[in-house]
Amino acid sequence: MKLGFVSDSLGGMGFGDMLDHAVRMGVSGVEVNTCGWSTAPHFDLQTMLADGQARRDFATAFDDRGLEVIALNANGNPLHPTDPAQGQGLEDTIRVAGAMGIKTVCTMSGLPAGSPTDEMPNWVVSSWPPETQAILNYQWQEKLIPYWTRIAALAREHGVERIALELHGNQCVYNVPSLLKLRAAIGPVIGANLDPSHLFWMGADPLVAAEALGTAIYHVHAKDTMLNAPVQATTSLLENGSLMDIPARSWSYITLGFGHGEEWWRQFCYRLKMAGYDGWLSIEHEDVLLNSLEGLEKSVALLQGVMPAAPADYKPQDI
Repeated sequence: MKLGFVSDSLGGMGFGDMLDHAVRMGVSGVEVNTCGWSTAPHFDLQTMLADGQARRDFATAFDDRGLEVIALNANGNPLHPTDPAQGQGLEDTIRVAGAMGIKTVCTMSGLPAGSPTDEMPNWVVSSWPPETQAILNYQWQEKLIPYWTRIAALAREHGVERIALELHGNQCVYNVPSLLKLRAAIGPVIGANLDPSHLFWMGADPLVAAEALGTAIYHVHAKDTMLNAPVQATTSLLENGSLMDIPARSWSYITLGFGHGEEWWRQFCYRLKMAGYDGWLSIEHEDVLLNSLEGLEKSVALLQGVMPAAPADYKPQDI
């Protein structure tokens, strides 16, 4: 496995400083945010789309430091009913990835409205009352599958081999069954960005999810979640309070090891290997209480201690 981090983890730093810290911490690459829910402080998508020299300069900054571009990240809602710019950002990211020889793009599945006349995304999380099924049928059959059929063709056209969808709340694809359902409909260009932090607050088990996804895992975000049991006891894990008010929330994204300890992350890495995944672990630091650089350093140190790095070489002796 290889270790890196998402560029927005150090979003307050300049591009060069961010890369220099990557070298200092001993990681092998950086996943670069391009658009959507990120202001993309390290990547001007439109400039990179139009200017070949800008793309070459960007790649050189990585090469000169011995770093790799792990993937481009276009996280947002590409199926937002009133904000087409989010979908355009994903398409432009795929075009830029193709021009730069980057084979993996990370994004979300998208969440459409619940009907042709709605103007807001609608996430269905229960099977009752009956209109929920009509919403799901509209979202999947009229929006999601036609959209991803077109985007998969765009990816193939530009040489992008893997679209890694994050299993994330408020998206049509948010768990193992929904990822596998879309993958079956669209084909193997679609895979999972397995981020345990989201599965924790949705009540799933990332260790079992890794096994269930198997070769459909195309990318891994390393992010931790603290489940705040005293608050959860009265509010449940359905949480819509401010992300900045950690004491009041039933769950929060925090630095690796602060929600689930080193032993859990060791098991997670091993379960990934068992599932056939030997790719990137990309740390996404979103802890609002810790300094971003300190939190990233602690996360890097934890994973460096538990992740398999060298290829397996054990063979039983001939006896």
